Amino acid sequence: MTSPDPHRDLLRHHGDVDAAPGLADFAVNVRVPAPPPWLRDRLVAALDTLGAYPAATADQRARSTVAARHGRRPDEVLVLAGAAEGFALLPSLRPRLAAVVHPSFTEPEVALRDAGVPVHHVPLPAPDYRLAPDLVPDEADLVVLGNPTNPTSVLHPAEVVAALTRPGRVLVVDEAFMDAVPGEPESVAGLDLPGLLVLRSLTKTWGLAGLRAGYALGAPDLLARLGRHRPQWPVGSLVLEAVTACCEPAALESAARAALEVAGHTRYAYDLVRPHVVVPPAAPFLLLRVPDGERVREALRDKGIAVRRGDTFPGLTTDHLRVAVRPPAEFDLLTDALRVVLEER
Repeated sequence: MTSPDPHRDLLRHHGDVDAAPGLADFAVNVRVPAPPPWLRDRLVAALDTLGAYPAATADQRARSTVAARHGRRPDEVLVLAGAAEGFALLPSLRPRLAAVVHPSFTEPEVALRDAGVPVHHVPLPAPDYRLAPDLVPDEADLVVLGNPTNPTSVLHPAEVVAALTRPGRVLVVDEAFMDAVPGEPESVAGLDLPGLLVLRSLTKTWGLAGLRAGYALGAPDLLARLGRHRPQWPVGSLVLEAVTACCEPAALESAARAALEVAGHTRYAYDLVRPHVVVPPAAPFLLLRVPDGERVREALRDKGIAVRRGDTFPGLTTDHLRVAVRPPAEFDLLTDALRVVLEER
């Protein structure tokens, strides 16, 4: 029998584990608790198609809509069952050495290690956790990073990200939170760079965590390699409908307005807990560092508030906590509870 791997268990820890029914949830980075009514109506209408297998025309429509959204061709789009599926497919690229930039979302590393791919950690230096291309080993033929990065909330300049590309290397950029950054100024989703693979999620902005909807952008041959072992009909009809709906012009306008609103909420949250924030946030979550962080997290939980533990991210410690941005009235609850807990030391 295979013995448990505590390191892998830590890498598989996510915010939904920290959140529990009855707690005020600052652990999960989904912006809204449910899809907006117009999107729900689209998905409900699509239920009548579930008696048939997902149609090729629906896949084509979704890919065409995504392509128009990013200024690309439909054959440069692969619809995914969430960005997480994209991470799970990375071993299909058969890398010899994967360099994973940390601290960052850990699912890519889990998928690569489970497939026996050697993984090299690229730790970004505290306190600002800024990316520098020379930190990545030349021999790495697969590089994975998030932008903006979860959990640090750092937004790396597009030119620095692009500098990691080179012939013979695949650069995977997780842009799951990019649509929460007003104007998406540092996105590389529309760039034509050798070996660039961009993963996008619709979960965070549209309240679709339970549906698993996202897509990959890249050269057609790279996408073919990525998806070579996928089953027939890898995504369902509701996913195809969601991807199409969320990338249409009206939805993009709504998302842009939401990004501006959330940016205001982020500034409000940052001002309230600024002494504890590690890096000024670019995304709708904050990385905090507090003394005796494990006690603080448990004490907050006792007060009915869930925050995300930080020590499961390589390079962080038990004194690190990630907190999701919420509207001001909600974030005030966290601020008040955190102040009380810190005074209890």
